[in-house]
Amino acid sequence: MNAKKEFMEEAIRIAKESAEEGDYAVGAVIIKDGKILARGKTLLKSCNDPTVHAEIVAIREACEKESQRFLKGAWLYTTHEPCSMCASAAIWAKMQGIVFGATIKDAISHATDTFSWRQIDLKCKEVLEKGNPKLQLVEEFMRDECNELFELSK
Repeated sequence: MNAKKEFMEEAIRIAKESAEEGDYAVGAVIIKDGKILARGKTLLKSCNDPTVHAEIVAIREACEKESQRFLKGAWLYTTHEPCSMCASAAIWAKMQGIVFGATIKDAISHATDTFSWRQIDLKCKEVLEKGNPKLQLVEEFMRDECNELFELSK
């Protein structure tokens, strides 16, 4: 799979929009048949809901548009390495694969005394290795650009 810059750039744009609206700078898009099917931004602060990560929002929108719970052939592009919940949701949706930018370690390195990224110390790759179906994974795609988003989330 050749990850496409235009799709990650859209996820980054969405992440910036999320930060401008007072939430965390995380964005995601679902790609199917070479086109954007759905978009998602993190809504944790605005919805007071710990499950509305950008990836979950995008998966829900894509499933609604497709009128089904499976997204076979679809790819999730996300600015940050998906947590175990989001990686699992991609498996349950039977997606083709995931492309992410910044890593969990990047998030932890950007933590401060007043801001910390809450994480389950389980890499996306580890979740996908245990899942069925086996999703493809592209790690650290446009990592530098995605790392810049951490400065917007403080």
